[in-house]
Amino acid sequence: MWKPSQSGSITPNVTPEPSRPTPPAPAFEPPASRVPAATPSDQATVGKGLVIKGEITGSESLFIDGKVEGSINLPGNRVTVGRNGQVSASITAREIVVLGKVRGNVTATDRVDIRAEGALTGDVSAARISIEDGAFFKGGIDIRKPDAKAGAPANSNVAPAEIVKPVQI
Repeated sequence: MWKPSQSGSITPNVTPEPSRPTPPAPAFEPPASRVPAATPSDQATVGKGLVIKGEITGSESLFIDGKVEGSINLPGNRVTVGRNGQVSASITAREIVVLGKVRGNVTATDRVDIRAEGALTGDVSAARISIEDGAFFKGGIDIRKPDAKAGAPANSNVAPAEIVKPVQI
């Protein structure tokens, strides 16, 4: 219904729309260390239904929720194997996070993080490693200084330890 205003112009008689309640914030928010740092715009994703066979190289972070076979080389970036991810490949990256299954050697210039639901079968070479309770790991660990080159032992100038044989009495 239209009513004339005092100035002579016509304005509509509009009833205000009732306000809608905003949904409550979630009660639990994961700690910042559990949330991937990369934003979707600078992180590529291999979805659940994808299978990749071959070599993956690039200059952005990668989230794998599908199957990958071959090799992954993303120096300076993060590789995250999601809960549904199955990787049979050697992985080289700055940071590697395992929530799914990885079979192959991994080399990280910074850190390797195996979460509780993750499984890693292969050798690890990194400056730092974190293995949560409940995670599966089978392989060797080579802890390197952050500035050490891949494949070079961190303590190359240290003499090997003396072998001590048990003595029978």
